[in-house]
Formats: sequence, structure tokens, C-alpha cells
Amino acid sequence: MPTPFVVAIDQGTSATKAYRLDAAGRFTPLNSIAHAQHYPHPGWVEHDAAELLASVQACAALAHGAVALGIDNQGETVLAWDAQTGEPVYNAIVWQDNRTQARIDALKSEHADLLTLQRAGLPLDAYFSASKLAWILREVPQAKSLAGKGRLRLGTSDSFFLDRLCGVYATDVTTASRTSLMNLETQQWDSELCRLFGVPPELLPEICPTVGSFGALHEGALPVVASVVDQQAALFGHGCRRPGQVKITFGTGAFALAVAGAAPLGAPGSGLLPTVAWQIAGERCTFAIDGGVYNATSALDWAGRLGLFSEYAQIDRFPGPSAIERGVVFVPALSGLACPYWDRSAAGLWLGMGLDTSREDMMQALLEGVALRAAQALAAIGGCVALEGAVSIDGGLTRNDYFCRFLARALGRAVSLPATPESTGLGCAQLAWIGAGLGDLPPTAAPLRTHEATPALDASLTLRFADAVERSRGWREP
Repeated sequence: MPTPFVVAIDQGTSATKAYRLDAAGRFTPLNSIAHAQHYPHPGWVEHDAAELLASVQACAALAHGAVALGIDNQGETVLAWDAQTGEPVYNAIVWQDNRTQARIDALKSEHADLLTLQRAGLPLDAYFSASKLAWILREVPQAKSLAGKGRLRLGTSDSFFLDRLCGVYATDVTTASRTSLMNLETQQWDSELCRLFGVPPELLPEICPTVGSFGALHEGALPVVASVVDQQAALFGHGCRRPGQVKITFGTGAFALAVAGAAPLGAPGSGLLPTVAWQIAGERCTFAIDGGVYNATSALDWAGRLGLFSEYAQIDRFPGPSAIERGVVFVPALSGLACPYWDRSAAGLWLGMGLDTSREDMMQALLEGVALRAAQALAAIGGCVALEGAVSIDGGLTRNDYFCRFLARALGRAVSLPATPESTGLGCAQLAWIGAGLGDLPPTAAPLRTHEATPALDASLTLRFADAVERSRGWREP
């Protein structure tokens, strides 16, 4: 009798990956397909929708013999397409894109953030999906034409994949909770929020539980039983199930997410985002609280393009004290500041440089700056929920030993690296396992290693970094 297995597809910002999980707990990479990033104007970030779909289809082709499939998505990235032909009317607008900032600023001047915070639990920011969806309706002639004919479908990237692969026009509750259009209490599209942004709710997909039925592909032989935002998938994959358990993923950005429990949790003015962690069909939602940083690995990649380093081995060790202890600081606000500031006017900067400052000093400060911004987000989360245990971390930056050690010092908490660095794919696969009704989850390996928070970072240095962050704000304002 063959060992049952499920397949997870992780459709991320820079690549689409496939993984296999079997009953023995073997978690195996199957494929990884990179896709292009498009920057048509400053602040605009797009993906070719056809390229994304092709990569998902190529990964799904490897799932023959699986019991079920799960798919995780980029979250706030949006698409619009023809309901009859399935053809996209515009590129996917990526979560990093800030083309709608002027519209967001106008809404803020009308104090519309009171409505979004009250109903969606989210601040007004171009990061979330709503203003991007509205932009497509306003600015893309084909979208307007199809909407008038009742043929436009408008949603986050997951709804596009499910429609094209399975013929099911749906999104899951975790993804919908990132749009600014879903009422966090009812878990349905909110008419007032839709009116605020100018997005007709009838164009949006049905909101479904994270684990349930999303149709099937391969001529009906492979049911899709889980659909989830990548960061929520990572939370599940890290084994965070109890309130206060927290993970941070250091991908393009850094995303700290803690389990909050059976009710939305947030604090006015904290800059934190109450969000849905997951929902199993037939059960109530589990909620989380989120604190994000826009630039993590993207800051490292940017520095590499500038020629500040050429090989990762060059930035894995630094002799002597930290850069911030020597007065050199970097604020990674290259796309602005997310939690707890939500300030797109901020810009990246180095402070404390002199004629003796080297490229190595600048790179050390950059790594520390990402860690210190993550520490700010986690400190805000810790003000709302009692954090439990070590902070589980994953993502590309966690391959850097210096970064991990400094991060523990900055957080003031031990950090642990799971046995697999691909927690997003693992969490998606585990949710698919539940959806397939295969019983207890397969066993998972113990953490690969743990870094203790020693020596503790002096509180004065945390304050010095906070001062640097304040200096970065307001730079992009006219």
C-alpha cells in the first residue's frame, strides 16, 4: 500500500515552489520556478499573471498520486480577469506596490481610517488590496468594459488560480482579511468598506474557510482542500498553535505573526494588524496579530546590486562590536515603514558614517537594521499578547549566522530555526493534510538550532535606533 502524501504549492513574491509531505513526516521539495519582477514606474511592482499561472500549473503537474493539494498565496497581491475567457486584463499588482498612495492620503484626510480600523482591523495603507483593486477599476479600460458587461472578476491572486485551475471563484478568509474589504467580525465583504474604496462586492469572490473544498484539478482526480496566505501558512508550519506563540519570516519583507486566540486582538494606536490565522471548515476562526516590516531580504538584495558585497560569506561574520555599538545605523525603510508606523514617507538611510566607514560596516548596519525593525514590531505585539517561548524564525536572512545572533540580542528573546527553512510550504501542506482527512499530522523534526539572547543589547541602543527611524520619516513628502 503506497504511503499517502499531499502536495503544497507556495506561490510567493519571487518564486513558485512545490513540496510533498507524507505520513512519515518526510517533507520534500519538488520544484522551484522563479518569476520576473516588473517595475514600470517608481513605486510600482507587478508580476505577469500568465507567468504566475504557468508556474502554478507546472508545480501542480507534479502532484499526480497525491491525496490532496494545498496552495498558499502572496496575500495582498491582486488581479482582474475576464470571467468567460479567463484572460487577465492587467498585470498582477504586487503587495509591495504603492501606486495608490495619493488615494490613501486623500482617504486619510477624510479620517476614513476610523472605518477601516473599526471594521477591517487594518490601517489605511497602499499595502492592502482594496485600493489596488479600485485602481484597476478606475484605470484599466478593459476592466471597466467587462464590469459593465458583468464579466469582470476582481480579486487576490489565490482567487485567480482557483478559478483557472478548478473553476471555483473563491478566496479564503485569511486572504480576505488582508484586503481592507472584509469585516473581521462577520468574515464577509463589508458594504461600507466596499463603498469607501469603490469596489463593488458583487465582483469579488466568495469567502471560504482556509481548509475545505476548493474544487479539483487533473480532471477531478486531485482535490484542492487548503488555500491560505503565505504568512499564515508559515505560522502553522512553525508549530505556533497556542496564543502567544510567535514566528518571524524574513523574506522580501519581515513578517512577525503571533497566535491571538478565538477573537480578534488589537490595540488602537499600536500599529498592529488583527488578522485571521486560519479557519477549518465547520470550526470558528483562529485569529492572529501581525506586525510587518516592508524590507528585509529585499534590502540585502538592493545592497548586493550596489556592490556592497558580492558573496554571502562576506557578511556572515563581523569582528568586534556591533555596528550600532560603534555608532553606525541603517534604517531599512526603502519602501517606507510598516508596523507600528505605517508611514510611506520614510526613506532608507545610514547614519553615523565617517571617512573610515567601510562597505563591511555598512552591511553590518544593514543586517542589524532589519533585526531592529523586527524587534520594534515584536515589541508592539508583546504589548497586546503575552509572548510564549522562543521566537521561531525562517526565511532567506536566517541563513546568515551574524543576523540570527544579533536578532536574538535585539529581541531580548531566544530565536530558534526550524529543521526545514521552508515553513510556509510545510504549513500549507499540513493544512492540506487536515483537509484531506488523513488524521494526525505527520511528525516534525526538532528545531535545527537556537540562539540565546546574550549578551543582551543595551536599551540605550534600542532608543538610538528609534531615533534614527524618526529621522527617516517625512523624507518622501513633497
